[in-house]
This record gives sequence, C-alpha cells and structure tokens, in this order.
Amino acid sequence: MKPKVTMIAWNQNDNYVVTAVNNHLLKVWNSYTGQLLHDLVGHADEVFVLETHPFDSRIMLSAGHDGNIFIWDITKGTKTKHYFNMIEGQGHGAVFDCKFSPDGQHFACTDSHGHLLVFGFGCSRPYEKIPDQMFFHTDYRPLIRDSNNYVLDEQTQQAPHLMPPPFLVDVDGNPHPTKYQRLVPGRENCADEHLIPQLGYVATSDGEVVEQVIGQQTVDQDEQGLEPSILDGMIRQLQLQQDQRTGADQESASSGPQNGEGTPRRG
Repeated sequence: MKPKVTMIAWNQNDNYVVTAVNNHLLKVWNSYTGQLLHDLVGHADEVFVLETHPFDSRIMLSAGHDGNIFIWDITKGTKTKHYFNMIEGQGHGAVFDCKFSPDGQHFACTDSHGHLLVFGFGCSRPYEKIPDQMFFHTDYRPLIRDSNNYVLDEQTQQAPHLMPPPFLVDVDGNPHPTKYQRLVPGRENCADEHLIPQLGYVATSDGEVVEQVIGQQTVDQDEQGLEPSILDGMIRQLQLQQDQRTGADQESASSGPQNGEGTPRRG
C-alpha cells in the first residue's frame, strides 16, 4: 500500500508537526529539522481528526473511523488517555470531528450515529438538562428539484433555506417540549403557542404508521413572511369565499323589509 497523508496538524508552539497516514500510524516530526521523532501506534483505521491543545504544546488529540479517541503526549510519543466509542447493539461509531474548549478542560466529538460526546473534568450534571435524542424534524425529509433544477422541500415546495426554523424531535419524530424548541435559532422569543408543531400520521419504512411532525404551524409562516403551503392556500381561499357570501347575505338582509315582515336569508 502506498502511504498517503490523511491529516496534518501543528502543535501549539509550532515545534512539532503530526501527520496521520493511511497505514493507521501517526508520525511526529521536528518542524525545524524535518526529523521523524515518534510513530504513534493505536488506531486501526484511517484518522481524519487531529486537534492540538489550546495552550499545552505537549498535547495532541486524534480520532478516526475506528471509533478510537486518543490523547497523546507528542514530546514523549506516549498515549495519555484513550476512549473507544462503542454503541450498544450497533458496534462502534466512527468519530468525524473533535474540538477542544478554549480553556482546554473539555473537548467535544461528533460521530457517525449523530451523537455529541463531551469529555472533561468535573460533573456531567449540567449536560443532563437536554434530551439524549435531538434531531430536526426536517433532517430526513425528501427533496425534489423544480423546473429550474433548484432544490425544494417535497412537502412544502419551498427552498430548504427559506423554510421556518425546524422543530426539535426525538429519534421517532416526537416533538420535544416548548422549552427545548426555544433552543433552535430563530425561535428564542416565540410564544408557547407558536412552538407547537403540526402533527400528522406518517408511514415508516417498515410499514408502521406513527404520529410525527409533518410541518410548521401556519402562524409561523405568517411571522416569517413565507408563502403558505398549497393546502393552506386552498383552505384560506375557501374561507375567503365563504366570508364573502356571508357578507353579501347580511347586506341583502339589512336592505330588506325593516318592519319585521319577511325572513332574511341565512348565510
């Protein structure tokens, strides 16, 4: 196999360069002389994440598609900490990205199963305020293309970037309470009645019919200045026609006999 570099990172003070190679090794180089200092062994698949510590020049983090996350001391070429991202009943989850916090006390990772992993010192209680499962209700909605080859949301016929902010749901599509909906950018100051999604029954891939979020409330569309859906437009048109008929009937009745003789038509 021809060696290929998949990722490269400088350490905090630029004295070292770390490269990830497709033979699953990490190599630590002296950035001034180009000398190879260490081979870091531990990964079993390709590595696409290398993150240096924000102020400790000795520390480098690596993560890869094998589900392994390592904290290395690159000056000694040794492994400091290791975590394997095993998911119960599903094998391991490939780690796609990692970032240190500015104070260097925590780091967060995302994996191929949609999980956010937070590591650090201290108690995890502050992170228990939000549900374990958080998805946008539009995450897996089908897209189509219009006559101009632009992408549209299949259900609303709108460009995805012009749609109102989505709702937060669990893995089964059930909406979270309104206090969590305010976590979505664009919904921070909405009233409670504007944070209740429109529900409907949707058939899943295995044929089971479940109740899920199917769209936004029309009041949200009004606030955002967006075009309503085709169905909403038809409903409003019918309501307008009914209101016009009612108004005409009332006008006819008011211009009829004023002495109580005769019966006005019912709207």
